Amino acid sequence: MKNTQYGVAWQDSYRLGDDKVDEQHRQIFELLSGLISSCLDGSNEEQVKKTLDFLVNYTVQHFYDEESLQVRYNYPDYRAHKQLHEDFKATVVEIVQKFEEEGSSAKLSNDLNKVVARWLVSHVTLEDKKIGDFIRDMDRRRLPYANRPA
Repeated sequence: MKNTQYGVAWQDSYRLGDDKVDEQHRQIFELLSGLISSCLDGSNEEQVKKTLDFLVNYTVQHFYDEESLQVRYNYPDYRAHKQLHEDFKATVVEIVQKFEEEGSSAKLSNDLNKVVARWLVSHVTLEDKKIGDFIRDMDRRRLPYANRPA
Protein backbone atom coordinates (compact mmCIF):
# COMPACT_ATOMS: atom_id res chain seq x y z
CA MET A 1 0.00 0.00 0.00
CA LYS A 2 1.35 3.42 -0.90
CA ASN A 3 1.17 5.84 1.99
CA THR A 4 -0.43 9.24 1.36
CA GLN A 5 -0.79 12.17 3.66
CA TYR A 6 -4.46 12.68 2.81
CA GLY A 7 -5.88 9.21 3.25
CA VAL A 8 -6.44 8.35 -0.40
CA ALA A 9 -4.07 5.42 -0.66
CA TRP A 10 -4.47 2.54 -3.07
CA GLN A 11 -4.49 -0.88 -1.46
CA ASP A 12 -4.04 -4.18 -3.26
CA SER A 13 -7.18 -5.43 -1.50
CA TYR A 14 -9.13 -3.07 -3.82
CA ARG A 15 -8.11 -5.09 -6.90
CA LEU A 16 -10.91 -6.40 -9.11
CA GLY A 17 -8.70 -8.75 -11.08
CA ASP A 18 -8.78 -6.84 -14.38
CA ASP A 19 -5.32 -5.34 -14.90
CA LYS A 20 -6.51 -2.35 -16.90
CA VAL A 21 -9.28 -1.34 -14.48
CA ASP A 22 -7.08 -2.00 -11.44
CA GLU A 23 -4.30 0.21 -12.83
CA GLN A 24 -6.84 2.95 -13.58
CA HIS A 25 -8.17 2.75 -10.02
CA ARG A 26 -4.63 3.03 -8.65
CA GLN A 27 -3.93 6.06 -10.86
CA ILE A 28 -7.18 7.75 -9.82
CA PHE A 29 -6.26 7.31 -6.15
CA GLU A 30 -2.84 8.88 -6.78
CA LEU A 31 -4.27 11.76 -8.84
CA LEU A 32 -6.89 12.55 -6.23
CA SER A 33 -4.39 12.47 -3.39
CA GLY A 34 -2.11 14.84 -5.31
CA LEU A 35 -5.00 17.15 -6.11
CA ILE A 36 -6.07 17.36 -2.46
CA SER A 37 -2.49 18.13 -1.50
CA SER A 38 -2.22 20.83 -4.20
CA CYS A 39 -5.38 22.54 -2.96
CA LEU A 40 -4.08 22.61 0.60
CA ASP A 41 -0.56 23.78 -0.14
CA GLY A 42 -1.70 26.68 -2.30
CA SER A 43 -0.34 25.37 -5.57
CA ASN A 44 -0.67 27.43 -8.68
CA GLU A 45 -4.39 27.69 -9.65
CA GLU A 46 -3.55 26.77 -13.23
CA GLN A 47 -1.80 23.59 -12.10
CA VAL A 48 -4.73 22.66 -9.84
CA LYS A 49 -7.12 23.26 -12.78
CA LYS A 50 -5.02 21.08 -15.11
CA THR A 51 -4.88 18.29 -12.54
CA LEU A 52 -8.62 18.56 -11.84
CA ASP A 53 -9.42 18.46 -15.56
CA PHE A 54 -7.13 15.48 -16.08
CA LEU A 55 -8.72 13.64 -13.16
CA VAL A 56 -12.20 14.30 -14.52
CA ASN A 57 -11.30 13.13 -18.03
CA TYR A 58 -9.41 10.11 -16.74
CA THR A 59 -12.37 9.13 -14.57
CA VAL A 60 -14.76 9.40 -17.52
CA GLN A 61 -12.48 7.10 -19.55
CA HIS A 62 -12.19 4.73 -16.60
CA PHE A 63 -15.97 4.55 -16.19
CA TYR A 64 -16.30 3.75 -19.89
CA ASP A 65 -13.71 0.96 -19.61
CA GLU A 66 -15.26 -0.42 -16.43
CA GLU A 67 -18.75 -0.37 -17.96
CA SER A 68 -17.41 -2.10 -21.10
CA LEU A 69 -16.01 -4.84 -18.87
CA GLN A 70 -19.43 -5.24 -17.25
CA VAL A 71 -21.13 -5.50 -20.65
CA ARG A 72 -18.55 -8.05 -21.85
CA TYR A 73 -19.36 -10.28 -18.84
CA ASN A 74 -23.09 -9.50 -18.91
CA TYR A 75 -22.90 -8.16 -15.35
CA PRO A 76 -26.48 -8.26 -13.98
CA ASP A 77 -26.25 -4.95 -12.05
CA TYR A 78 -24.79 -3.01 -14.97
CA ARG A 79 -27.58 -0.41 -15.17
CA ALA A 80 -27.51 0.36 -11.45
CA HIS A 81 -23.72 0.54 -11.48
CA LYS A 82 -23.75 2.86 -14.50
CA GLN A 83 -26.21 5.12 -12.66
CA LEU A 84 -23.79 5.35 -9.72
CA HIS A 85 -21.15 6.52 -12.20
CA GLU A 86 -23.53 9.11 -13.69
CA ASP A 87 -24.44 10.44 -10.25
CA PHE A 88 -20.77 10.71 -9.33
CA LYS A 89 -19.94 12.57 -12.54
CA ALA A 90 -22.67 15.11 -11.69
CA THR A 91 -21.16 15.59 -8.22
CA VAL A 92 -17.72 16.15 -9.72
CA VAL A 93 -19.14 18.72 -12.15
CA GLU A 94 -20.48 20.66 -9.13
CA ILE A 95 -17.05 20.56 -7.47
CA VAL A 96 -15.36 21.76 -10.68
CA GLN A 97 -17.86 24.62 -10.89
CA LYS A 98 -17.06 25.60 -7.29
CA PHE A 99 -13.37 25.58 -8.15
CA GLU A 100 -13.97 27.78 -11.19
CA GLU A 101 -15.97 30.22 -9.06
CA GLU A 102 -13.89 30.20 -5.86
CA GLY A 103 -10.49 28.83 -6.81
CA SER A 104 -8.28 26.45 -4.90
CA SER A 105 -8.85 26.42 -1.17
CA ALA A 106 -8.93 24.34 1.96
CA LYS A 107 -12.71 24.05 1.40
CA LEU A 108 -12.16 22.60 -2.07
CA SER A 109 -9.62 20.19 -0.61
CA ASN A 110 -12.14 19.22 2.07
CA ASP A 111 -14.85 18.67 -0.56
CA LEU A 112 -12.49 16.54 -2.62
CA ASN A 113 -11.51 14.51 0.42
CA LYS A 114 -14.96 14.24 1.97
CA VAL A 115 -17.02 13.70 -1.16
CA VAL A 116 -14.77 12.35 -3.91
CA ALA A 117 -12.25 10.34 -1.91
CA ARG A 118 -14.88 8.74 0.32
CA TRP A 119 -17.03 7.92 -2.71
CA LEU A 120 -14.06 6.44 -4.51
CA VAL A 121 -13.01 4.19 -1.64
CA SER A 122 -16.59 3.14 -0.93
CA HIS A 123 -17.38 2.53 -4.59
CA VAL A 124 -14.25 0.49 -5.27
CA THR A 125 -14.48 -1.58 -2.08
CA LEU A 126 -18.21 -2.25 -2.26
CA GLU A 127 -19.60 -1.86 -5.77
CA ASP A 128 -16.56 -2.64 -7.91
CA LYS A 129 -15.69 -5.59 -5.68
CA LYS A 130 -19.04 -7.12 -6.70
CA ILE A 131 -17.96 -6.88 -10.35
CA GLY A 132 -14.65 -8.58 -9.59
CA ASP A 133 -16.38 -11.35 -7.64
CA PHE A 134 -18.88 -11.86 -10.47
CA ILE A 135 -16.15 -12.04 -13.13
CA ARG A 136 -14.06 -14.47 -11.09
CA ASP A 137 -17.14 -16.65 -10.58
CA MET A 138 -17.93 -16.56 -14.31
CA ASP A 139 -14.34 -17.45 -15.19
CA ARG A 140 -14.34 -20.37 -12.72
CA ARG A 141 -17.50 -21.74 -14.31
CA ARG A 142 -15.89 -21.59 -17.75
CA LEU A 143 -12.80 -23.57 -16.72
CA PRO A 144 -12.90 -27.30 -17.28
CA TYR A 145 -13.25 -29.10 -13.98
CA ALA A 146 -9.73 -30.59 -14.12
CA ASN A 147 -8.15 -27.14 -14.58
CA ARG A 148 -9.97 -25.35 -11.77
CA PRO A 149 -7.76 -23.86 -9.10
CA ALA A 150 -7.99 -25.58 -5.71
